[in-house]
Amino acid sequence: MRKKIIAGNWKMNMTFDEGQKLTSEIVNMYKDESISDVEVVLNVPFPHIMPVKKLIGKTPRIFVGAQNCSDQDSGAYTGEVSAKILASFDTDFVILGHSERRQYFGEDNELLAKKVKKALEHGLTPIFCCGESLEIREAGTHLPNVKFQLKQSLFDLSAEEFSKIVIAYEPIWAIGTGKTASAEEAQEMHDSLRKSIASKYGSEVANSTPILYGGSMNAGNAKELLSKPDVDGGLIGGASLKSRDFLEIIKSY
Repeated sequence: MRKKIIAGNWKMNMTFDEGQKLTSEIVNMYKDESISDVEVVLNVPFPHIMPVKKLIGKTPRIFVGAQNCSDQDSGAYTGEVSAKILASFDTDFVILGHSERRQYFGEDNELLAKKVKKALEHGLTPIFCCGESLEIREAGTHLPNVKFQLKQSLFDLSAEEFSKIVIAYEPIWAIGTGKTASAEEAQEMHDSLRKSIASKYGSEVANSTPILYGGSMNAGNAKELLSKPDVDGGLIGGASLKSRDFLEIIKSY
């Protein structure tokens, strides 16, 4: 049975006090409302990692993640943070390949392949993002386009390495726009990705790989999206900044 994962992506939001308040609310609600079968990941800006981890404490099934890492271990790379450094702070997950990193910072599939390798080398679980623009969607080439991203960045991994990956499908045209892929569109892509993984690594690996949906999932549409057989959770942006909304998504399973 695949893991159910709801991962929040705070992006470049939350002051120290705001982050502490939000984390405390999420942890307390999660405990009080007896949620037991969904893993929660709070992917926070780098300065929040230790304070958030402290608040999470030993709460089962709640983890802390970063939003990016370097493809290098150390060196003269001002402003970068390595997977090695993140691991030294007991960080659990790291988002790699988010569309905003691809668009604003020019990250390509080749660079992301290196980042994934570094994350795995240091014991982090990559949440690997892939998705298509509106132009590609409208051209009808979205399925091969997104599968190509997986092939370029992940398919050089061994089956053992790949089994440690979480995939997040994020239709770029639905991020922060209020638009959402329909549940059927999300299922179509997730099914296509799982079949692609199976063709490379076999059905056992494919059937155990969580594939999250990452395009404006919210408390109103989460239940329908999460009802689809190949949608194993969500990578949540704006709604992860509101504790009650985030908890309602978690409870939508």
